[in-house]
Amino acid sequence: MKKKNWLIAGILAIVTFLLGLLASSIMNRKTEAELIARGGNDLADQECRNELYAQFYPREYDSWRATIDTTFRSKYMSSQDDDLLELRPEMVILWAGYAFSKDYTSPRGHMHAIEDVTRTLRTGAPTDSTHSPQPGTCWTCKSPDVPRLMKKVGLDNYYSAPWDQWGSEIVNPIGCATCHNTKTMKLEVHQPALVEAFARQGRDINKATHQEMRSLVCAQCHVEYYFKGDKKHLTFPWDKGMTIEKMEEYYDAEGWTDYVHPLSRTPILKAQHPDYELSQLGIHGQRGVSCADCHMPYKTDGAVKFTDHQISSPLRNVSASCQTCHRQSEDDLKNNVFERQDAVYGMRMKLEKQLAKVHFKAKFLWDNGATEEQMKPTLALIRKSQWRWDMVHSSHGAAFHAPIESERLLSDGLIYAYQAENNLDVLKEKLNIKTAFVMPDISTKAKAQKEIGLDMPKEEAAKKEFLKTMVPKWIETAKKEGRLVTQK
Repeated sequence: MKKKNWLIAGILAIVTFLLGLLASSIMNRKTEAELIARGGNDLADQECRNELYAQFYPREYDSWRATIDTTFRSKYMSSQDDDLLELRPEMVILWAGYAFSKDYTSPRGHMHAIEDVTRTLRTGAPTDSTHSPQPGTCWTCKSPDVPRLMKKVGLDNYYSAPWDQWGSEIVNPIGCATCHNTKTMKLEVHQPALVEAFARQGRDINKATHQEMRSLVCAQCHVEYYFKGDKKHLTFPWDKGMTIEKMEEYYDAEGWTDYVHPLSRTPILKAQHPDYELSQLGIHGQRGVSCADCHMPYKTDGAVKFTDHQISSPLRNVSASCQTCHRQSEDDLKNNVFERQDAVYGMRMKLEKQLAKVHFKAKFLWDNGATEEQMKPTLALIRKSQWRWDMVHSSHGAAFHAPIESERLLSDGLIYAYQAENNLDVLKEKLNIKTAFVMPDISTKAKAQKEIGLDMPKEEAAKKEFLKTMVPKWIETAKKEGRLVTQK
């Protein structure tokens, strides 16, 4: 009887201890939300200059400043500005006819947002007499200056202006006012596109919980989107649903094509960075884990608990990001991630090679007399295949966020790509083409870019001149008009 009583007492003690931990966690999160929401600053509404927040929220500010660090490297990705076109030149071919074929690097931290969008070849090389080929919409996710500018000039004027028109207006990188209400510091969505997408689904974003907001402030930018109509209005294609098939159905109904591939003449859907959509299809998203839980884990400074704003891969700090829930060793947890990435990345690279091949083979058929009617079914297959590849590829965390969904999409993409090649082979026989198809040498970025007709020395020289002449003018104007903090 005594043993039984001791056992019951032990079980009750363990249960009480675990309930205490749960209550503590709940209270810590509640306390953090209340502390952040305390406001207590004298900042202007929608203040965009991140440096001015430091005196009020020093811990959060210092950790945000750490996003300037680019030393992190994982197995397949880094924050070191790697030239991904050089590593995988097939992507040059897949994006032929689109600016991504000129320049595509691994993403850096939020502190580099303005610098990176300014220097990339994708935004072109505007001069005093010529404008960028991209619209103002391209600035949208790069700065807290954007919502301020939207209010100042109106949405239509902001979106439809040439990209370079706002160079002196948008100068502060992603920071405090991107995700927070300046006065209360509550999490707040500032991008109209997300609010509009919710409204079209019959949902009120203002009813989101604090935990949901810890993902929705990220979903302002880390989503699939397109520039709708002549005004280039930023739009999320969620009206029919947020799965890949539903977004594809939406685009097909809209008759939307991002670009027509110059080799295969396929009307291509170019995915952007659908991190939010894919994360919701994985086990963490389905269990209510937010983006911030893993990418912005809690830290302590003495007795103070706060959110780490050095937003980066959870693998940078496994003990804080993963081991708060998972009790396995750090090595085991990392290996779990790498196993999923190995499977997804291996299949993705197979699909890249197959898609590059069918784009060239389609051109071969066009050059040998194939008609639009004959090619139409094959182009539809290529469109579906590349859309699935790009949805997985462009969401850098897809292999972890939703490995099962990622493998499903890539396997479907491979099937579509193989079907497309089979169609082309059958058509070649039907047209009695005796010439053999020869796959060009695209083993390097330079060879692939030359194959699609890009004059890269010219592109790079023009961009260099732009960075030397135009950008300093933007910075000087921003300083004169008080949009940048001037260091004493």
